[in-house]
Amino acid sequence: MSERPDPTRPFRIGTRGSPLALAQARETRDRLVRSTGLEAEAFEIVVIKTTGDRVTDRPLGEIGGKGLFTKEIEEAMLSGEIDIAVHSMKDMPVDQPAGLVIGACLPREDVRDVFVTLDGIALSDLPAGAVVGTSSLRRKAQVLHRRPDLQVVEFRGNVQTRLGKLSAGVAQGTFLALAGLNRLGLSEVRAVPISADEMLPAVAQGAIGIELRADDTRAFDMVAAIADEVTGQRVACERAFLARLDGSCQTPIAALAEIDGDRLTFRGEILKTNGSRSVSGRRDGPVAEGEDLGRDLAEALLAEAGPGFFDER
Repeated sequence: MSERPDPTRPFRIGTRGSPLALAQARETRDRLVRSTGLEAEAFEIVVIKTTGDRVTDRPLGEIGGKGLFTKEIEEAMLSGEIDIAVHSMKDMPVDQPAGLVIGACLPREDVRDVFVTLDGIALSDLPAGAVVGTSSLRRKAQVLHRRPDLQVVEFRGNVQTRLGKLSAGVAQGTFLALAGLNRLGLSEVRAVPISADEMLPAVAQGAIGIELRADDTRAFDMVAAIADEVTGQRVACERAFLARLDGSCQTPIAALAEIDGDRLTFRGEILKTNGSRSVSGRRDGPVAEGEDLGRDLAEALLAEAGPGFFDER
């Protein structure tokens, strides 16, 4: 590999500044250290504040959707300020700026959501009329579909912010990704895991993606050594489903691809934002046809849902 990084010319890893984003960047750095044999000082974590981090008082859909967590980081990469970017893949828009690609996914964490309350009770045990906080339209639609008797309020912010709102009594419960709690080492949080059968996760939940410049062969070589092929295949299937649905933060969409040997099982769900209707399905086939399976299920769900399914807010 030419131009191996060193402490005077470090390989720069771009990330958001939340505790979870930094944990994911450090995991990426540590994997690169092990795969290259270089010292940790040969890698520099560069924190970039995004619009999504700065504006926390409004729903994402009102201020632009998923790209709010990636735009400034991608601009820094295109301008050469950083070499790679580390993202939660569930925050990544389907379409990327010209010249940038996802070069690798790291091994996927637990995909499940968890329900968090101060006293550790399950979602099913909440009394009628209880208030639940979430900023995710998917989670809002799923909980209202299953528990229309509950109230859902806006609950934006990083993991620590949302836990603070819970402690302040803004809501009686909230949802988090178990992957985030695991990566932050927050085992003390009173979280009840929700099976994927009960609440299908977000597209690519639990997966870390590494974005880079399409023409940067050095970065490609660096991240290829830490790429997890199975995670990449699962995420590709789920994102193909999302792409066909034109998914964004303004459409409640859930999906999960699972692989056993050379076979892939894919489940997908679309919901009305108010939770009044859910349409779901499943496809099974060879891993090599994963993206086709994702697109095929999207077509089938759209046909079953009918025109204007996502129009009602």
